[in-house]
Amino acid sequence: MNKTRQSPDLWLLLCILGLLAIGIIMVQSAGSVLGFHNYGDSYYFVKRQALFAGLGLAAMFVTANLDYRFWLKYAKVGLVICFILLIMVLIPGIGNVRGGARSWLGISSFGIQPSEFMKLGMILFLAKWLSQENYNITSFTKGLLPPLGLIGTAFALVMLQPDLGTGSVMFGASLMIVFTAGARMKHLGMLGLVGIVGFAGLILAAPYRLKRITAFLDPWSDPLGAGYQIIQSLYAIGPGGLGGLGLGMSRQKYSYVPEPQTDFIFSILAEELGFIGGMIVLLLFLILVWRGMRVAMTISDSFGSLLAVGIVGMVAIQVIVNIGVVIGMMPVTGITLPLISYGGSSLTLMLTALGILLNISRFAR
Repeated sequence: MNKTRQSPDLWLLLCILGLLAIGIIMVQSAGSVLGFHNYGDSYYFVKRQALFAGLGLAAMFVTANLDYRFWLKYAKVGLVICFILLIMVLIPGIGNVRGGARSWLGISSFGIQPSEFMKLGMILFLAKWLSQENYNITSFTKGLLPPLGLIGTAFALVMLQPDLGTGSVMFGASLMIVFTAGARMKHLGMLGLVGIVGFAGLILAAPYRLKRITAFLDPWSDPLGAGYQIIQSLYAIGPGGLGGLGLGMSRQKYSYVPEPQTDFIFSILAEELGFIGGMIVLLLFLILVWRGMRVAMTISDSFGSLLAVGIVGMVAIQVIVNIGVVIGMMPVTGITLPLISYGGSSLTLMLTALGILLNISRFAR
């Protein structure tokens, strides 16, 4: 491994800052109407977003300058704390219900989502665990099943909230680490079939999830119910055309698209900035993922490589799912667009994780 500490990857840093700046602008535009209607302040959401962005940038500065191998010491403790928080949030009277999910800890409008912490906590622990020289992940029973059991336990706790979106991102990023660590394809393939059956069971077990699937296939079958969000999102994207209606000129943010500053912020962005604006955002994410994977491939330390893969995977999967939902290519699930959507703990944790990735890039070849 390159022992000389270098400057962080400049392309990676510029993409993070660029996406964050676009996010703050779009949160103000997309959330101004809802902020004025609900709180009497059209700047309500952007002020809070700027606050969390400041906290996140401070955390990113710390983690970008803290040797990533520091996390080897605290990965296990961090995961235990994440599990405790996930259990606490399920206890009535302690966990708060928002948007139909018991996924928050906190007071009033200030709170944290333990599932967001679990995404990073699981990535850190798996990277440490699977990078040990004596760990043989090619063994099915002793190598592959233990980490999958751990991932499955965390996923089950997240689903009890329920929060399929966050759980899917954590599960997907974790599987990327397991695959990169050297798990056999035939083992993963067999478990994948079991996973598909289990996923189908989760959908059938909750009527609202089944409605989302049917709405995804034909949103017009229930235009005022399960299909409403997809239809309104497409109504926003369509008129945007090539150059958009202009910043701040969205029509769908006037109580048509539900919570336009969070999960469906990309539809408002496409409406106001058009195809060109949407492609710029996607290009920035693509560069971020490319530079992150380049870091993972050029650092010789196994822990650093697996950690980089997990962080990049977390970003990439979240982007794919969010935009897939917004353009009607995936069933609706509650998940934010990294660095763009309004959010407190999600934004802060994402910037913290990207700071770790920036630090890994300082030691890459």
